[in-house]
Amino acid sequence: MPPKAYFSRELFQFLFELKFNNERAWFNANKDRYETQIKQPFMRFIADLGPRLKKVNPAYEAEPRSFFRIYRDTRFAKDKTPYKTFAGAQFRHRAATKDVHGPGFYLHLEPGECFIGGGLWGPEPSVLKAIRLKIAKKDPAWLALKKSKLPLWDQDNLKRPPKGFDPEHPLLEDLLRRHYITWVDLTDKEVCADDFMDRFIKNSKKIDPLIRYLCHAMQLKG
Repeated sequence: MPPKAYFSRELFQFLFELKFNNERAWFNANKDRYETQIKQPFMRFIADLGPRLKKVNPAYEAEPRSFFRIYRDTRFAKDKTPYKTFAGAQFRHRAATKDVHGPGFYLHLEPGECFIGGGLWGPEPSVLKAIRLKIAKKDPAWLALKKSKLPLWDQDNLKRPPKGFDPEHPLLEDLLRRHYITWVDLTDKEVCADDFMDRFIKNSKKIDPLIRYLCHAMQLKG
């Protein structure tokens, strides 16, 4: 079957307009555009991704629930705008539930700020400690990840070594991390191309070693 485009420039146009018209009246008047230009293409992408993602990592699923709702939770937010100005989906480990926040693959579509991501954001203290202990042993799998030169999110790191860890450890920069996230940037044009599915799979394979490392540290089995 020849490649096919899932997303179009109309998706980015809608999100651009939403950014400057983030109110219920405008969204309701343009809801048909949201359905046809964003939600339906994304759901088609997710449906086709499912079997291909399992070939990358059999523990991961692409399902309708992977797609993020457009509606923001504003209950405790200072920003009361009702809608997200991006489209996204997270592909979770099959053992991950509301009680288990596991590593995942992620797709983020926003005008001029698209990327494929993966990893674990804000793990709870016990999980974070398990990851750090594994790294601190100079785990060969982590050293291989370092050699692969995957970018790792380095904002919001600790300023001081976590309790119980050597402040002179050669991998201290990795022990200071609060999040273990990597990403691959995309252009809007790449997202709209016929080969986008292949591009997503290719980059997911690059990200997968980090996903597997984190799953192993959390004892999440594939």
